[in-house]
Amino acid sequence: MGSVRLTGFSGAIPPNLVDQLVEAERIPVKQLEAKKLKQEDTIKLVGELETKITDITKNIGELVGVRGFSDLKLISGDTNIIDGTVDPAAAPTGEYTIEVLQLAQKPGALTNGFPDKDKTQVGVGYIKFKTPDGEKEVYINGQNSTLEGLSKTINASGTGLRSSIVEDRKDKDNPYKLLVTGMATGDNKNVTFPQIYMLDGDQDIYFDNEKASQNAKIKVDGFELDVAENKVDNIIPGVSLNLKAAAVGKEIKVHVKEDMEMISGKIKGFVDAYNAALGFIQGQAKLQKGQDGREKLGPLGGDSMLRTIEGSLRRIIQNPILGNKGKIERLNQLGIEFNRNGTLNFAPEKFNKALNSEPAAVVSFLRGDGFGTGFVPVLKREIGNLLNGQFGAIANRKKGLQDKVNRMNDQISQKERQIEKKEEMLRKKFADMEAKVSSMQGQGNAFKAMSSAGGQGGG
Repeated sequence: MGSVRLTGFSGAIPPNLVDQLVEAERIPVKQLEAKKLKQEDTIKLVGELETKITDITKNIGELVGVRGFSDLKLISGDTNIIDGTVDPAAAPTGEYTIEVLQLAQKPGALTNGFPDKDKTQVGVGYIKFKTPDGEKEVYINGQNSTLEGLSKTINASGTGLRSSIVEDRKDKDNPYKLLVTGMATGDNKNVTFPQIYMLDGDQDIYFDNEKASQNAKIKVDGFELDVAENKVDNIIPGVSLNLKAAAVGKEIKVHVKEDMEMISGKIKGFVDAYNAALGFIQGQAKLQKGQDGREKLGPLGGDSMLRTIEGSLRRIIQNPILGNKGKIERLNQLGIEFNRNGTLNFAPEKFNKALNSEPAAVVSFLRGDGFGTGFVPVLKREIGNLLNGQFGAIANRKKGLQDKVNRMNDQISQKERQIEKKEEMLRKKFADMEAKVSSMQGQGNAFKAMSSAGGQGGG
């Protein structure tokens, strides 16, 4: 922009005339900026619709896999004895009978009692342990010669043993004892606790009670098995069992079943997302009161893109899904159907009834062959077409709107450059005009002075 500035006119020409002329030149620019803002707001609306369309497949997209429903759960007849978790990708549905005969346990030993844990000296010497990794020795010196010191030394020894001080109130005079245990269960993880070799202690220390490591024993559908841990993997495919208590003679029924609550929740999530997208489209087609108080359609009202998307969404629900095993061909057989408002209703009780009575048919309807048939593959394909970045209706609409915005940006930039040059030219012209006016005013003042001097001399 030019640096020449007008300093003001003494005549009738206003001093801010150039600013007024430039402001008049900017009116088309402001109109373009208003139109551009409107287009950008429309792009945001299209982006909002795109998000809503994407959300439709978010919950239902992974509802079923090759083996059936992706949401399974373990139901135990007595969770105080046995419970567990399921890997849906590996576990088939079914019922199993399990009896817990014996829990796995770690090896351990308990010493005789002491009157305290941090004063009485146990002496100087060592303890030898026979472990699965060979014989281990722990040395005790005068600085760690109490029960507490002995426990800390064992824990820091790296022998694979764990130690703690326990209080056994059966012996009120000597309640404190040292408990030493191995780190793992199973009969191949046993530890032998020999005599403790200590000298010059205030009181003798020895292992008073000892238990060997052992396997867990269970019966699965009548077959007895020994397992090394109380967490049992893959006795039932894809199931991890937690053995919590032995109960000889008590058979526990364990079921791997569809997780009705999770599955129904995902179906409801699909319906809610579908209704959000359809509600957005319907909202654009309704009359809305604008800033001027007049009613008109939403910014996307009447847009062919919305008609295309709405048609696709309705076909997904209304068209039958053929080529599946079972009698289920339409969503309304699973409690999903249109209401009078043009959105979907979901009846979970009808869905759960179908799932309980014909789970294989429900899976077949939803999954199909995983590619060409099945409701979920069809849904993904239709939604994918709408969202396709090359030819999808949404991408095409966004591209068209963005092209308009880009053209407006170019027009605004071009117009701004023209205005800038015009302002510079006007300021130069008016600066020249001001100089000429000032010169004329100076000459006039000089003539006036001369006339006044001539008049005084003639007198």
